[in-house]
Amino acid sequence: MTEIRRPKCPYFANPAEEKTEERKCGGCATQHIPYGVQLENKKKKLISEIAYSNIQVFSDHEWAYRNRMDMVFTPGGLGFREKGKWWRTLPVKQCVISNTRLNEMITEINDFFGPDFDYFNVKTHEGTYKYAVIRTPQNDSSVSIVLNKQSPRYDEAVEKVKAYAAVSTANNVLITNMKAKSSQSFGEDFEVLKGSDMLEETILGKTFHYSCQGFFQNNSIMAEKMHEYTHQLLQKYETSDAHLVDLYGGVGAFGIINADLFSGMTTIESFEGCTIAARANIERNQLAEKAEAICMDAKRLKQVKFPNKPLYVITDPPRSGMHQETIIQLKKLKPELIIYISCNVEQLGKDLPKFTDYRINSAALFDLFPQTNHCEAVVELVVATG
Repeated sequence: MTEIRRPKCPYFANPAEEKTEERKCGGCATQHIPYGVQLENKKKKLISEIAYSNIQVFSDHEWAYRNRMDMVFTPGGLGFREKGKWWRTLPVKQCVISNTRLNEMITEINDFFGPDFDYFNVKTHEGTYKYAVIRTPQNDSSVSIVLNKQSPRYDEAVEKVKAYAAVSTANNVLITNMKAKSSQSFGEDFEVLKGSDMLEETILGKTFHYSCQGFFQNNSIMAEKMHEYTHQLLQKYETSDAHLVDLYGGVGAFGIINADLFSGMTTIESFEGCTIAARANIERNQLAEKAEAICMDAKRLKQVKFPNKPLYVITDPPRSGMHQETIIQLKKLKPELIIYISCNVEQLGKDLPKFTDYRINSAALFDLFPQTNHCEAVVELVVATG
């Protein structure tokens, strides 16, 4: 029988309790399980999926770790979708897995916009205020107020958000415009009202700028631990005359942090906005002479001409994993080492057997998402011999 504990969050939908009519948040899934047991369950899952048992486990704070929340406007203020009922919302005054600064921003937004606003109804597609995307990494912060551009009260809402930007403690405030039937909380149609559309974060002494609208890890402490671990993996090898390939590279974090170990580095990313940021980050970290960022889908990897040197690869694909064409081309390139970073261990378990010429040399689990069933895995693949 699974050990249980009392959840910290009053909005948590506890499966250990009998069904209740009380409305609960659809976010966290495992607050009722002691944290040590959560980690052990994730480790067992990873072992089962990749058939490798010597797993290192890395963790940190189980509460107050998230630096990003995409919150919906509800009749009672900011909140989340209700558990099992996507069309219903639940106001949440504080979130126990969000960091202190993010919770301060929740209070600030609620206090400013108050109870009398035209919140968006996801079933009728009526109303103006859709989301508040709050990001609070390290010493930076942003708020993106997402509005229904088709609302008859859109102009009124814009003026209200401009007034908020004038008094907000956030470094950056944006309006993001979305159509009524879109469920997305980010997009390219936005206006900066305060600061800029870029956030800054430092990892292992390297500085990164990334879009308020884009992806970056939402657990800063654990993300740095994962980068440090990956860097240490690569330091074991003689790479001074080798080339590093950073696949699904985003704004270039893995490639840039490890570029100093190599004679050259190429980061490849399909989203143009991230590639533009990666190029700027390469310049920012004084790596322009040895590094480049290419905008292309990783499945077209065969179009890239790499130097005639030993290749080392870091691949960090989305939850859907690596495209079959990418895997085929990687196998043709025969890198000395592949470090596969995955946020979906089930897909990782499906992809790894396709690398028939490689074996697992090490594996680690990084719990970037306490109180959920998700984690990040880092698997070191070396050329199989014999």
